Amino acid sequence: MITDVVIAGGGPNGLMLACELSLAGVRPLVLERLLEPSQEPKANGLLGQVVKMLDHRGLHEPLSGSPEPPQPNSAYFMFGAMGLDLSLLEDSPVYALPVPQRRIVQVLQERAIELGVEIRRGHEVVGLSQDDDAVTVDIMSPDGEYRLQARYLIGADGAHSTTRKLSGIGFPGITYDRMTVRSAHATVPADWVDPATGALDVPGYGAVPPFMPHRTERGGFSYAPMPGHPPLVSTTEWDQPTTDTAMSLEELRASIRRVFGLDVPLGPPDGQGPHALRRLTGGNTRVAERFADGRVFLIGDAAHVYAATGGGPGLNLGLQDAVNLGWKLAAEIRGSAPSELLSSYETERRSAAQRMVLNAQAQAALIAPGSDVTGLREVFTELLRDPGTVRRLAELTAGDDVRYDMGEREPHPLIGRFAPDLDLHTPAGPVRLAELTRTARPLLLDLTEGASLAETLALRHDQIDIVAASSQTPAPTALLLRPDCYVAWAATSPRPDPMEIDTLRAALQRWFGVIKHAHT
Repeated sequence: MITDVVIAGGGPNGLMLACELSLAGVRPLVLERLLEPSQEPKANGLLGQVVKMLDHRGLHEPLSGSPEPPQPNSAYFMFGAMGLDLSLLEDSPVYALPVPQRRIVQVLQERAIELGVEIRRGHEVVGLSQDDDAVTVDIMSPDGEYRLQARYLIGADGAHSTTRKLSGIGFPGITYDRMTVRSAHATVPADWVDPATGALDVPGYGAVPPFMPHRTERGGFSYAPMPGHPPLVSTTEWDQPTTDTAMSLEELRASIRRVFGLDVPLGPPDGQGPHALRRLTGGNTRVAERFADGRVFLIGDAAHVYAATGGGPGLNLGLQDAVNLGWKLAAEIRGSAPSELLSSYETERRSAAQRMVLNAQAQAALIAPGSDVTGLREVFTELLRDPGTVRRLAELTAGDDVRYDMGEREPHPLIGRFAPDLDLHTPAGPVRLAELTRTARPLLLDLTEGASLAETLALRHDQIDIVAASSQTPAPTALLLRPDCYVAWAATSPRPDPMEIDTLRAALQRWFGVIKHAHT
């Protein structure tokens, strides 16, 4: 028996892809090397467009613990450890969701199991071969080695991806070997913490805002008081000798002393662990030579990694890789995919990965030590008084500047971008647009006057979700959303003219294949 899709890796990206495939009617098999989910502290949250994307799948509430929809940060953020005054913008693109990675895994695993996904823990891909029809996967398990066949194999197995290596896909990029990052969960003097802002007020130095990287000419410092956990304190230094001995709080204290030029007393963390206490030397920014090789695809860190710049860029991009690939791969398996649909995964996600390379390299340059960098930062600080500059950097940070090519000659400003936030009124009552996309199906949102677009095009509801509504907020008069919630078509006139209807037909054909008429 041949399996449709095998996913190597049961971390956030692999589980997200499993959920997406299941929503599209494909049951994948997830293989995870670890017998139990890792409790090691890793990413501490999600940033940018991915937060909205999770809301569009109904995952924001279980991750945030609140029924309230995500709200943008409209006050203050950072780029290269320099302040971005988001209050200069009418609408901020920066969304943040502070949640530890192990909780993300827990929520996604629960959702995957609810959708019927099989997860085999302690099973690891150790070999593969492929032909035109299938991938043969060799797997090591606690009971020994076995083999199965799949129509597709997805490598979601991290930066050291076995899937990528076995496929012979190169991983070019840049290695930063001068940088050492030290991190630990620790306690700080309670009277140093501003109860109103959460900032750490370091005597003799000043206030350090929470979650925001802070640079001196000797290195970097950050203080992240995660809800329900001890604060995570981190330093970044360059060209410091390292050792093979175990990391200690005293080593972190000494590093802070070098960065700040004064002492910050740290105590052991409160509560049960696991607690971070680690030293990382060097870092990599790399993008795979290709994201696919025949029937093998890569997502997440298997396809791209980034030296630390804050905001967990790898996880933010990886979850969006999964959502982009899921509906396209499912359409290919069902036999309904238009020509070139599956190949658009690499085209679209590589553009996002390369923008993140630009982001990572620019921030790495701006946080480096030295008086020359300080001079550069002073110039940037002047530029950051300009709202246009703040918007460009905020969109780069959030991943909101990525626009997919939807084939339009003169596209509407929304086409190719992630769905806007809309408050709608339907015959069933008020609803947010994000609540209409949780089926992971194409969606035609009809806000036009007169005859419905569904009737004009003779569309069937079994092929596409069709919702007629009125908008409580300024909006186009019609939107066509792909399952990944990117706008494939939009109209603004009260009744789309014949030319707009023709472009809608073309978008339906390009992304979803032949949409049969209701009367055929």
